[in-house]
Amino acid sequence: MPGSPHIVSDVMSHTVAAIGREAAFKDIVRMMLDWQVSALPVLEGEGRVVGVVSEADLLPKEEFRDADPDRYTQLRRLDDLAKAGAVTAGELMTSPALTVRADATLSQAARTMARAKVKRLPVVDELGTLQGIVSRADLLKVFLRDDEDIAEEVRREVVSYLFPEPRSAARVVVREGVVQLRGSIPDTSLVPVAARLIRAVEGVVDVEFDLTRHGG
Repeated sequence: MPGSPHIVSDVMSHTVAAIGREAAFKDIVRMMLDWQVSALPVLEGEGRVVGVVSEADLLPKEEFRDADPDRYTQLRRLDDLAKAGAVTAGELMTSPALTVRADATLSQAARTMARAKVKRLPVVDELGTLQGIVSRADLLKVFLRDDEDIAEEVRREVVSYLFPEPRSAARVVVREGVVQLRGSIPDTSLVPVAARLIRAVEGVVDVEFDLTRHGG
């Protein structure tokens, strides 16, 4: 049915800012500002990702800089208090790193980001070696797909199977990613199936139907 989905390697950035375990606090902050990123992969050996340092890992140092936390706060936020005293990437990082493979689908990457509430994921190979980085913005690139390209895939992969000619006269029109299916078909019970398959086509924003049933 629908064609092969886009995968992470189709949209990821291959140029990645990364640091080693011994990177100092100020160097981490400086690199984040220079690269305009909110997190950096931490590498060791031949580029294996062992953790990630994010802005959230750095903020406890400022939060607790002139504070004297009470006993309850100490017990509730042990990790943050430890990071407030950290000075290297190895001490600050969240480990193991949450990563994604280059052959993962965009929907798989999106689900991973949503569940973990992160903005970007290091992309690694089977050995855990850094290959690139994929961000929320990268995942949204699929919605820039050309309307006619989407229409052609819907005609080829969905309409031709569910509503083949000559029994059906279903036309596909796409505007700004919204797919409109118009015409007449012999079996309207297939419309929910069509809706599900069309929404699975990458770049589709929404689906609208203007179909009538005819005998035959």
